[in-house]
Amino acid sequence: MYKFIFKTFLTRLDAEFAHGLAFLLIRILGLPGIRSAVHSFTRPKANGPVELMGLKFSSRFGLAAGFDKDAKGLRGLWALGFGHVEVGTVTALAQPGNPRPRLFRLVADRALINRMGFNNHGAEAAARAIARFRELRKDLVVGANIGKSRATPVEEAVADYEQSATLLAPVADYLVVNVSSPNTPGLRGLQEASKLRPLLSAILAVAGECPVLVKLAPDLENDELAGIAKLVTELGLAGVIATNTTISRSGLRSEEELILKAGEGGLSGAPLAPRSVEVLRLLRKALGSDCCIISVGGVESAADVTARLEAGADLVQGYTGFIYRGPLWARQLNRAVRA
Repeated sequence: MYKFIFKTFLTRLDAEFAHGLAFLLIRILGLPGIRSAVHSFTRPKANGPVELMGLKFSSRFGLAAGFDKDAKGLRGLWALGFGHVEVGTVTALAQPGNPRPRLFRLVADRALINRMGFNNHGAEAAARAIARFRELRKDLVVGANIGKSRATPVEEAVADYEQSATLLAPVADYLVVNVSSPNTPGLRGLQEASKLRPLLSAILAVAGECPVLVKLAPDLENDELAGIAKLVTELGLAGVIATNTTISRSGLRSEEELILKAGEGGLSGAPLAPRSVEVLRLLRKALGSDCCIISVGGVESAADVTARLEAGADLVQGYTGFIYRGPLWARQLNRAVRA
């Protein structure tokens, strides 16, 4: 049914407008009297529960950052059966993001291109929303993905991240330091060891008991990834998320005119899968077995989830697959992985 609706209706709509409609539906599913009924049908019965980073996950599959930027859909996303939800990317300062249009589908590639630009209502608003959800439910792991405010100069990035971490660490189950989005000028430069070390050290200092992970770009060279893995071990981070979107456009099947029309931004979805798995294997070898690795990028099917777990991932996330597979996606993957 969803496949028909997506092909005949949703693809005719602007991608961001369609996302807004879907998010409205998810918020409706989170209403009292509806969410429990839905969750009884979708709740994870597979690949879990599992304990990692001192947290208990109901399954190994969760929703990546980018879908729920302001923690407003947590009740509905819990109802749909995700084992964890990573909100954000959240910035210290509220910001509108980049001009529209800024989200594009490449249906032939089962991919998206986005240049959203961290549009969100700010860390303080997100912290309040997570705290309200915590009053209702405590059985969904909620991560907070934090990035640099666009208005903040790169030279002042540490203080900007610290502000977000200070607000979100008390209410989130884990923090993710996003230094790998291609849509904020200068952000990826923070992956350089000389800049990343003081940034991560500062966030660890204010995070307290809240686990801290760093999210990396698939476009880094292997030796750069190995260097960051060494830094992660030295600083004692809880883990790594691999990977963010890519700026590469190689190997796409979509018409060149459509790709050019979409323009700059991060590519997510199926084309990212090979590099994402390659980075996962490299990081697992470099980090050993004690560091948590969350694999994301091109995950759509139960076979994808299983392959990531076999390649060394502790947890798996998806985002673009949610757009192409619909509201029962988490349930389908959890049940199939169990089988």
